[in-house]
Amino acid sequence: MLRTLLARQIDKLERRWGYDAGYMRHVLAASPASLLRFGMVSGMVDAKAAPAAAIAAAKLVGTLAEDCGPCTQIVVDMAGAEGVAPEVLRAILAGDADAMGQDAALAWRFARASLARDLEAADPLRDEVVRRWGDRGLVALGLALTTGRMYPTLKYALGYGRACSKVTVAGIATPVVHAPLAA
Repeated sequence: MLRTLLARQIDKLERRWGYDAGYMRHVLAASPASLLRFGMVSGMVDAKAAPAAAIAAAKLVGTLAEDCGPCTQIVVDMAGAEGVAPEVLRAILAGDADAMGQDAALAWRFARASLARDLEAADPLRDEVVRRWGDRGLVALGLALTTGRMYPTLKYALGYGRACSKVTVAGIATPVVHAPLAA
């Protein structure tokens, strides 16, 4: 019963987002309980704790650290569905902090500094995140960064990672800049 329910959820995800979730089917075949627990990951982020653009920026920093294709695309598509403007998403993907708006730029800089373990840069950015959105916002950004990495990491670990593919925002192919994480 659990296997059937989870298979339907995967089908629904694939149809809605045009995403190949073969790696999730692999997990389902091996351990339905593991897939169920893994599926709860995305629900860890309190999407109301910080602006949608900030959550998207942190999640994209995490995803881009691990992926350059379908996982990035689904994060972009989901962020667009949450109301993040296409021009903000394009700026995040291009690494153009000046064009992504204050909320996204703060989260983007903070997430990149955190991944780089650059405490000198991360500490004042963290203070600003807490000033704007409180500890709840800080936790949301930290979890967005973390969960953004989990899906592509599992996908590649199971052998489902493939070559990079173009990413589109609102139907327009968008360059993705993979700049070094040093702040």
